[in-house]
Amino acid sequence: MSLKESGEMYLETIYILYKSKSSVRSIDVAEYMNFSRASVSRGIGLLKKQDFILMDKGGYITLTEKGVKTAEKIYERHTVISKMLMAMGIDEETATKDACRIEHVISDKTFEAMKHHAEKYFAK
Repeated sequence: MSLKESGEMYLETIYILYKSKSSVRSIDVAEYMNFSRASVSRGIGLLKKQDFILMDKGGYITLTEKGVKTAEKIYERHTVISKMLMAMGIDEETATKDACRIEHVISDKTFEAMKHHAEKYFAK
């Protein structure tokens, strides 16, 4: 079963939060995404079921190896696409919002070509 866009968004959020703080709970995800606890609880449950995350008895979330690999891929897409759009003159807010949409639908082949182009032509 492949991960849907909403699952990718939850996974990316957990990854971002985990990079900035030592522990992540569902409430942190809900606050960051401005989603209800119920929505996040459902999303977290699906991520657990698909072995992207683990949750301990205290409610602390840990990314599995599969989760880290997938989250890093999503985060890289977001970052590269955002930077490319901004390098083309698009304001940061619009570039970030558009990158968030694009990152979930772009093929691996197209993203790799974009990344190669960005590395070659745009300043990092």
